[in-house]
Formats: sequence, C-alpha cells, structure tokens
Amino acid sequence: MTNITRRNALALSAAAAAVTGTTSCGPAGTGPKPPATAFVSISKAPAYDQNLYDTTRRILTEHKLDVRGKRIVLKPNMVEFDAATAINTHPMLVHAVLEGFRALGATDIRIAEGPGHRRITFDLAEAAGFFSTIPKFETLFTDLNLDDVTEVKVPSPLSKLKSVYLPNTVLGCDLLVSLPKMKTHHWAGATLSMKNMFGIVPGGIYGWPKNVLHWAGINESIADLQKMIPKTFALVDGIVGMEGNGPIQGTPKTSGLLVAGGNFAAVDKTCCELMGLDTTQIGYLQLASARTIAVTEAGENKSKVKQEFQLLPALKHLRA
Repeated sequence: MTNITRRNALALSAAAAAVTGTTSCGPAGTGPKPPATAFVSISKAPAYDQNLYDTTRRILTEHKLDVRGKRIVLKPNMVEFDAATAINTHPMLVHAVLEGFRALGATDIRIAEGPGHRRITFDLAEAAGFFSTIPKFETLFTDLNLDDVTEVKVPSPLSKLKSVYLPNTVLGCDLLVSLPKMKTHHWAGATLSMKNMFGIVPGGIYGWPKNVLHWAGINESIADLQKMIPKTFALVDGIVGMEGNGPIQGTPKTSGLLVAGGNFAAVDKTCCELMGLDTTQIGYLQLASARTIAVTEAGENKSKVKQEFQLLPALKHLRA
C-alpha cells in the first residue's frame, strides 16, 4: 500500500486512474473469505428510547466481540436530512453502539462517514441530530471525505476498479462496524451493510456523488468494497427503515428490528429476507457468493417478524 495525502492524491487524479486500472499499486490484504457458517442475530427494538442501550449491549455481548483495547470505527449511514422521513441511521442507535463498545473495553472509538451528496458533513450531522444526541460528537467524528488516504489494490476485482484510495481512519482500525439503515434502493434493490461501504470511499478524491462507483458497476463495486476490510461487524437499523423509492425519497417503514453479524453478506441476506426480497435477484449478494453461506440465525423467528417492504414498479422482480 502507498500512503499518500489527500492533497497529493487529488493532484494525481486518482479517481480516473482507479477506474481505468492505470494506477500502480502495492500489496494488499486478500480480504475475508465467507465462513462456512455465519451467525446473524435478529432482535426486537420497538423504538428509539433508553431501552435501546441495553438491547445493543446485549447484542454485542451475544456476538462475543473481542474489542478490549482495540480501535473501533462506527460507520453510520448519513445521506441527506428530511425531518419528515427516515433516511439516516438514527443517532441514538449510534450512541448506544458507542456506549456498548466502551462497556466491552474498546479504548479508541471513532464515528466516521463520507456522505456522497452533502459536502459539509458536519451540517448534515447537526441537522440529523448527532450533535444533540452524542456528547462531544465533534471530537469523536471523522469526515471520511477529507481524511488522508492510502491506495489499496482491489483483490480479484469484479468491477472496473483495480485500486481504491481508502481513508486511513478506516484502514487503521481493528474493527469497522457498519451501521446502515434498512432501506430499499432504486438501483441496487436494497441498501444495507455492504452498500453502506460506499461511504468510506472519499469524496475528496472521487468527487460527489461518487459516480466512479456507478461507472465501475454498482453491484460489482459493492461486492469489491466488502472484500477490502478484513475485520467487520454490522448492526442494521431496522427500527424505522425506508420502503419504496429509497434510499432518500421513500416512505418510512417501521419494522422494530436490529439485525447483527460479522459477515456483511450474511447480514444483508437475512435483512433482504425480512424485507420480503428475493436474495437471488440482488446482484451484489450473488457476486458476494451469499448463496453459499450457511446462515445460523438467533433471536426472533424470521418468519414471524418479516414485513414486506414496498418496491418501485421497476423492481417488482425482486419480490420473494
């Protein structure tokens, strides 16, 4: 890997080089291989209230995460803000996860995001309630769009991306925690823990709205990015998600659920099933070999808490 500052990377026109594959890359990790069996938990969480702190801590304990003394990065989904709907990961859930990891002994916990639409991330965070919910938020937060970066080779790329500049905050952590909102997506079908990784691709390098990931193949880019971070965990905010024209202009959908696990593809597969989607029709899940993962689910019975999310007419083929 070649360490480079954001300013120098801009001068090198990294975005174009990454897509065309002309950039010289150093060695990179091969990324995690899907385990034979992945553990996914489904937990009821009816509301964004104080009970969420106990529920979240129980989930983290249940997954036996060894984080004592470790560096953790929490990656919520922050896109746009509209008080009339539910676009972003709820700040109370992010705070509950933060406190849960503190209780488990993690010593360095960052909240980090790189929105693909808004350039001034702190304004978005303030509008979405992060400053008022999380004490000293400004000292805990890293804007991944503006972080220093390192060029990382994409292992066995499925997309047109041969290498990607990724934020050093993400690359330097011991565990990256994806905290997405459970939403439909007008192109990918659903946006969950894997699609949430688009937010680690820095806008300071690739611009807004990071169209390089779409030009390289949206499903293929989703599948590639999830291979590039070796230690991950996901906790999906399905308390109030979004259906219809997601990820921004849809309708709030109350499911009252939190879905968690260490394997992104397994977590997203379970979420899609809870949303009433045919996982064999979700392109990035197939590219991530989700069909080969044996998922062991704990907690709520999936068939009893499943709620069908409404889809755009063009995506009706995704209905299970």
